[in-house]
Amino acid sequence: MLVVMHLNASQQNIDAVAKAIESMGLQAHPLPGSTRTAIGITGNITAVDPNRLASMEGVLELVRVTRPYKLAGREMHPDNTVVKTPQTTVGGGNFTLIAGPCSVESEGLTVEIAEFLKSEGVHLLRAGAFKPRTSPYSFQGMGREGLEILKKVRAKTGIGIVTELMDTEEAEAVEDAADIIQIGTRNMQNYALLRRVGKMKKPVLLKRGMSATLEEWLMAAEYILAGGNRQVMLCERGVRTFNDHSRNTLDLSVVPPLQATSHLPVLIDPSHGTGKRAYVPPMALASLAAGADGLLLEIHPNPDKAASDGLQTIDFATFTKLRKTLGQLSPVLGKKLS
Repeated sequence: MLVVMHLNASQQNIDAVAKAIESMGLQAHPLPGSTRTAIGITGNITAVDPNRLASMEGVLELVRVTRPYKLAGREMHPDNTVVKTPQTTVGGGNFTLIAGPCSVESEGLTVEIAEFLKSEGVHLLRAGAFKPRTSPYSFQGMGREGLEILKKVRAKTGIGIVTELMDTEEAEAVEDAADIIQIGTRNMQNYALLRRVGKMKKPVLLKRGMSATLEEWLMAAEYILAGGNRQVMLCERGVRTFNDHSRNTLDLSVVPPLQATSHLPVLIDPSHGTGKRAYVPPMALASLAAGADGLLLEIHPNPDKAASDGLQTIDFATFTKLRKTLGQLSPVLGKKLS
């Protein structure tokens, strides 16, 4: 259920309706819009009796919400969400680049990459301190030491940090080091983790599970939104299919229906989506054409020597060429390269 308030409804009216909703054992979610405020209702198992709310002062109408993802869907939140960090903005017509190594390898290398990205006008660095790997014998990341390196790099260069949180025990440490907290594909349906980041004040980048449907993905986002964190972004990183010509199948066809259904920004990770560096630039350009709000790219000064995922990592020269092409195409496609 969605309670739509009058244009001239006062804050006192809005608070009174929210209090009435909560007195019914439900959760109220005020959703300020460009012209009026609406209040979403969650927590109901059966239909909500509209009689008590419909007569309250300031209430214009009550709208039944049919989709299971209430807060992630456009029925409750028709306006696009714009996520802001201290360094940049995601959404709102921007095409935001996030780039960096798959994992933190050393302070010197991470500073080198961060300074290169800053010279290219990129404001967000992706790098994993904790790395979920298919094999227990593969490099698992530097852990807490990696987080300390990321904090030093941010302090030295001013670049924003995007890094993955893998379990609730590391939540405080990751939140302290990151400007955007990433939830990886293997944890998309880790509900304890989703509830934990729902309590955080930092934006969350939620990657699609490798076998997740659009609805399952949005229901995972719903856990975060229901926890109170409205700064959620979605990331398509490829799904598992029968193909054998790339690591995953990058599902760019999900972007238009996702944007029609949800107000959350959507980014694309062509590095994980293809698994092969030669395919990353063309799929990055295709992501822009599909209407995405940005990219996650893996870059390294020497990809063949990267500690992890070198096969899908592009070098500095390739990134520079790609960024220039994106800069030329983005205005034509109604985006501003950020």
